Amino acid sequence: MTVGEFKNWQAVQDEVRRRIHARIWAPGEMIPNEQDLAEEFGCARATVNRALRNLSDAGLLERRRKAGTRVALHPVRKATLSIPMIRKEIEDRGQSYGYERLLYRRGTPPEALLRQLKARESDHFVRVKSVQTADGTPFVFEDRWVNLTTVPGAAEEGFADTSANEWLLTHAPFTEGDIAFFAASASDEVAETLGCEMGAAIFVIDRITWDNDRSITSVRQYFRPGYRMQTSI
Repeated sequence: MTVGEFKNWQAVQDEVRRRIHARIWAPGEMIPNEQDLAEEFGCARATVNRALRNLSDAGLLERRRKAGTRVALHPVRKATLSIPMIRKEIEDRGQSYGYERLLYRRGTPPEALLRQLKARESDHFVRVKSVQTADGTPFVFEDRWVNLTTVPGAAEEGFADTSANEWLLTHAPFTEGDIAFFAASASDEVAETLGCEMGAAIFVIDRITWDNDRSITSVRQYFRPGYRMQTSI
């Protein structure tokens, strides 16, 4: 690739990745600074910055303020994970989608959850429980808290016909989030909702999302036994 072809951050990223892969820049080695790379590639420094940030997010580079950028000593490939829209996930399987709201009630989350949400005294919440089905069979049971102070439109929506999962993905963009995956034994409520045996092993996802420093929602999703999650690296 000639210098004139480095007109966008993707091209710069590809060249930096090539040099890392070819060991032109070895693991642990400092790479040239952004200004030197911009001059070499004949592009703006901001273009180089975007490329290096992306490679850092991917685990190939380690960047430290005022200390420069070096090739990661032990590069880590990161999984690509997005919040799925359950309706689309079910329909992509060729199955018929169904939804039922089980609970919609304003209230206050437990103290431990309030701390996780970094909630403020002025925040107001609603709890929404629902089940989404595939070909009439329970697929996932959701127990969710929505911060109405951050997303006031949720109070008008009510989630009677549309799941909070789908509505929030469409109406409440988030900037960051925490997520955890674990196995659990189905409680009485979960077993009854999912139509499985009490104590059955199920896959659970806990997730909290924020819009900058304001929490949007906390949700625990219980998937019917046999559910499989797949992503890419």
